[in-house]
Amino acid sequence: MILDHIGVGVSDYARAKAFYTEALAPLGITLVMEFGPEMTTGKVWACGFGKGGKPEFWIGSDGKTTPPMHIAFLVESRAEVRAFYEAALRAGGRDNGAPGLRPYHPNYYGAFVFDLDGHNIEAVCHKPE
Repeated sequence: MILDHIGVGVSDYARAKAFYTEALAPLGITLVMEFGPEMTTGKVWACGFGKGGKPEFWIGSDGKTTPPMHIAFLVESRAEVRAFYEAALRAGGRDNGAPGLRPYHPNYYGAFVFDLDGHNIEAVCHKPE
């Protein structure tokens, strides 16, 4: 891992928080912390998702959704990729590439979903099945 954390703007904070809570659950990624406007420099709502108590993926209610971001979550199995894809679609995401092998290298198995603001969210596994 080369990044400590990353954040994206969302246009509807409550809907985005619900989307990510559902979409990331199959990956073992949960809501770790949340701050209201009185606690943030931009006076926005913000929450961080992660594993083991460390928030690595943040969303914020500043509404700055352009340009759309591409975020790829590294997972341990192809089953997790499929579970993420199904959960993200159930949560209101739009298909941007069903689970499957990609040409980037022989074991690149990923799935892509546009979130509610058009950010391209991916789950990827680099291990053979």
